[in-house]
Amino acid sequence: MEQHGISKLDLKRRNRMQVLKILKQNGPTSRIDIASELELTRAAVTIITNEMIDQGIIAEIGEYKHGTEKAPRGRKKILIDINHHYKFALGIAVNEELVSVGLSMLSGDVLDKRAIKINEATDRKTIYTFFVKSFTDILNDNCLKESSLLGIGFAIYPSMYSRLDVTLSGGEPDFSRLKRFMSGHTTLPMVFDNAVKGTAMANIDFNKNRDASCRNIAFLQYGKSWDFVFTNLNEPIVAYDNRTDFVNKMIINPSSDRVCDCGRRGCVENEIVPKAVFDRIVKGFSEEGTPYMWAAAQGKRNSVCKEIINASYIRHDPATVKIIDNAYAMTAVLINNLYYSTNPQKIVLHKFPFTNELSFEKLKEAIARIGSEHIADRVTLSIIEDKHFFLAGCALAIRELFYNCGGYSANSEPNSHHDLNNKMMG
Repeated sequence: MEQHGISKLDLKRRNRMQVLKILKQNGPTSRIDIASELELTRAAVTIITNEMIDQGIIAEIGEYKHGTEKAPRGRKKILIDINHHYKFALGIAVNEELVSVGLSMLSGDVLDKRAIKINEATDRKTIYTFFVKSFTDILNDNCLKESSLLGIGFAIYPSMYSRLDVTLSGGEPDFSRLKRFMSGHTTLPMVFDNAVKGTAMANIDFNKNRDASCRNIAFLQYGKSWDFVFTNLNEPIVAYDNRTDFVNKMIINPSSDRVCDCGRRGCVENEIVPKAVFDRIVKGFSEEGTPYMWAAAQGKRNSVCKEIINASYIRHDPATVKIIDNAYAMTAVLINNLYYSTNPQKIVLHKFPFTNELSFEKLKEAIARIGSEHIADRVTLSIIEDKHFFLAGCALAIRELFYNCGGYSANSEPNSHHDLNNKMMG
């Protein structure tokens, strides 16, 4: 017989998921306030939260402290919050230069980490071997069993897909080969996704100073290309998930004399990706136009590197300053265009180029000059450092294996804390 509607288990799971998301967004909250936000009865919320407390997923943390001297009469509000020690998450993140593996709490607090630098010559076997060794070493060094973990989140930069045997089918990445390899070494659940999306999620979920009212961000990442993710209600817009590099084709300088291979004039790819800026600076390399750079590189064009370019800019080499200031201006145009096309509450920049103590302020000045102070005030820097890049993977795992399933397996309903552990890990 065909059945329609939502099952009792699905409803229960959805309610638990909503409770967790409220606590994640707002921090410690009372059952009364949760009931009001979910439009459920207090009795229903009490049943849901008491079960989650029994399972160790959330915990009562004390009485709500009123700002006034005299607390209102009536039942006191008891605050509950996520038990961030309930489970741990292992994150694995990969870009063109780094493989980062680490362990975090549900809050994103870092417990352990490993990393290796890679380049174009680093083969797949080396990277795969590092995955397994790091995973094993972290468990052993922290005296953990697999049952202590939610699972493993893999955050892979799109340019690394083919290197890791990830194929594309209809524009969607197929991680099955990597999953088969890792399944030979662990029975933990695994989550695979775009590293740009994972880093954006880490900026939302692990920001200790986040504004609870902020529900959508524009996340712009700078690497060998530019990548973009936009979120609504703190969830990534599906259309952007696996084509995060589309911003490289956006026109930011239509009067440019540089034409891309695809025929576009003045696109991001030809104006402000690292190689484009680097090539223009090296092309202007001269004793007159870049005196500091000329001396630092001993007059050898092929000795120019990023560090010398940064120093050249700080020392005010005329040609370098002109090119980098123009890159700031073009980046400001891009941010202005993305702002008006997505209307985010916050614009987060990750791995901003040519960093020094003044670079971020110079960019904000350019944004204010080209757009407005209102847009410039919404721009902030990513909280995820290179040494904690693996948090992109942790964020993916925690979202999928904890928040999105109400704290337990999406396939079955646990009857006890012991049962919960067995079913999530199975």
